[in-house]
Amino acid sequence: MILTGLVLVAIGAADLVRAFTRVRARGAIGFAVVALAVIAVGVVAAAPVAIVVALVSAGVWVALMPHAGGGRAGAWPMLGLLVICFAGILVGGRLPGSGGGALATFPLIASPFGPLSVADMILLAGTVVFLLESGNVIVRSALALERVVQPPEAGAGRDVAGAPPMPPPPPAARASVLKGGRLIGPLERLLVFALTLTGAYTLLAAVIAAKGIVRFPEISRDGENGDRAEYFLVGSMVSWVTALAAALLVWWVLGSVGG
Repeated sequence: MILTGLVLVAIGAADLVRAFTRVRARGAIGFAVVALAVIAVGVVAAAPVAIVVALVSAGVWVALMPHAGGGRAGAWPMLGLLVICFAGILVGGRLPGSGGGALATFPLIASPFGPLSVADMILLAGTVVFLLESGNVIVRSALALERVVQPPEAGAGRDVAGAPPMPPPPPAARASVLKGGRLIGPLERLLVFALTLTGAYTLLAAVIAAKGIVRFPEISRDGENGDRAEYFLVGSMVSWVTALAAALLVWWVLGSVGG
């Protein structure tokens, strides 16, 4: 379990560093801080295997999944990450040096899902961190793989859940334009994640329906190529599936803990 949590923390934090650092030196410092944090947690948990897998996974992810999307590796990094995460839950505890250490001595933490260990909390934190910016990277890559481009009429600041933004507006209007997709995408995934975990399926359906209603006028004016509809559907579906997969992973762990 600690293996999966550290992998998600390492990849999610690395993508956040890429998103918020434009200077190479600062980016290198950010990556170093992430690596040190992963190593520190792994040492406390007595999980050398998790440290190695997390750092290697983050390095491969950063190399194969460009922040702008559309890497040559296609969907393989995403599939590989999915396999690593679920394998970490299934067999991670059976590997030598796979976890325990001082973390196992910490008292359980009360939560709405029942008492959780520190390893459970690391998994939850890693999942949340991953959904913030790595989810945006996945959406951009999916759009690039399908060769879906944002319609020029859509306008800046109305991007689909994590999709690349439109070209910058004129300097006079730049201050008033928000990069909506970069903010809406993570919030949307966190909302889907939380509602799924808490079993609020009616609210989840309402949120998904509300997004379709809000975007319906724009989609209804779509041209012959169907650019708006395709862009909206691909981006939104990939974002939702990412959040649901994360919820399934955490639900699986919490369900086994509660049982």
